[in-house]
Parts: sequence; C-alpha cells; structure tokens
Amino acid sequence: MPHVDVSRDGAVVTATLVNPARRNAISLGMWRELEDFAVSVSADADVRAVIFRGAGEVFSAGADITGFADDRSDAANARVYDDQLELSCRAIEAIRQPTVARLEGPVVGAGAALALSCDVRVATEDAFFMVPAARLGLGYDPRGVARLIRIFGESMARWIMLTAGRLPVQRAFVMGAVHEVLSDEEVDDALERLVARLAENAPLSLAAAKVAVRAVADGAEPTLMEEAWRLVDAADASDDYVEGRAAFAEKRAPHFEGR
Repeated sequence: MPHVDVSRDGAVVTATLVNPARRNAISLGMWRELEDFAVSVSADADVRAVIFRGAGEVFSAGADITGFADDRSDAANARVYDDQLELSCRAIEAIRQPTVARLEGPVVGAGAALALSCDVRVATEDAFFMVPAARLGLGYDPRGVARLIRIFGESMARWIMLTAGRLPVQRAFVMGAVHEVLSDEEVDDALERLVARLAENAPLSLAAAKVAVRAVADGAEPTLMEEAWRLVDAADASDDYVEGRAAFAEKRAPHFEGR
C-alpha cells in the first residue's frame, strides 16, 4: 500500500515515499501523511535534521493519478486535492529543523512540489524536474506556480509550465535550485556529511533563519516577519548563544542544546 515510511538515526529523521508500483507517485493519502509527519517532527526538539527521499532509485514520478477519478474528478474535487497538497507543502516549509530532499531520477509534478518545499536539495546526476500539467490538461495550482517562481525564477518557471519538458538537474544546479549534484556512489556519503553539519549548528539560529528566509521570499504573509523577529530574539537570549561565544573564545567546537 502506498505510504510514507518514517525512520530515525540519532537526531536525523527520514521520510521515504513508498509507492514502488507507481514510481513513488504521491497519493492523496500520502499527502495527508506528509502533513501529519511535518507537524509532529517539527515539535520534536531532539530532531536536528529531516530528510525526504523516495524508495529505491526514484524520488517521485508525480501525483498518483490512478486516484484522480475520485480525488480530482472535477473542479470542486480538484480544489480540495490542491488544498491538501498546499497544506502539506506549507507544513513541510514550516518544519523547524532544516530539511533536505535527496533527489534521484524523476522529480515530477507533485514530487517537484515536495522537493521545492525543502530547504536544501541534493541530487544524483540522473535527476530531472518536470511539471506535466499541460500534458494532462489540468489547471496547476497558482500557489504551486508561486513556489516554482521562488525557487527557479519567473523565466524558468514559464519554461517548465509551458513546455511540460524535462529540466536536467545540471541546469537546476546552475540556477541554484539544486545545491549539490553527485554520482550514485557519492550521494549518500555527501548527504550524511551535510546532515551531520546541519545537526551540529544551533537549532534556534536555524529556526530563526528559516522563518526569516520564508518571510522575505514570500512577502505575502506579514505575520512571518513577526515570527522571524520573535525567533531571532529567542536565539539572542538563549543559552546556545552564550555557548557559541564561549566556544569561539576558547577555540573549540560548540555544543548546542536548542535552548
């Protein structure tokens, strides 16, 4: 049965898309699981980094359209489906800890929306982005278009939407939409090093930085900037800030506890 598998290794939690028969296509039920996961992991102070990936050698071939006859059969159902997808993506964007998408093979449609909701994207050389809405005849949620523009820029978002063509990961890397492109043999070691580095950093500083970036990039939600300032003030008043200054003065690695 399609589902999201959650595993934990120390302070790092991994959410894996599991739908092998459909190349990890994301069903409506999986989107609900992703939303629930995002809310729960964000509340876990012992988690320092979160990874999203697909099972096997595929990230995600997009939405599981086998369910569209019921879940997205007309305009009203489509809006309900799109609302759930957007709720899930926003919950992922709001995760307190840094999030990393491990991309391999197709990163298509709904899979692209998930990947673009993460903070950092690490990919194998065969990964590619694609939004095939124009090949399916469906209307693509403007909120999803806004996400494409934030990550790829307006010009490339136009190309992605209008051509419904494949964007190779190498081009996405040049644009800054993907942060590392690695061989199959290198990607997991690089991912391990990256999440270890993220997990070493001050959690309150990271949480403040994430919200500040969202506030500036989004612009449409003034409450985000208020939240960013609240988190900045909390970091500046924290024991971790005291520890960071002491570690710098003593020329040692800091040990942050998130308080």
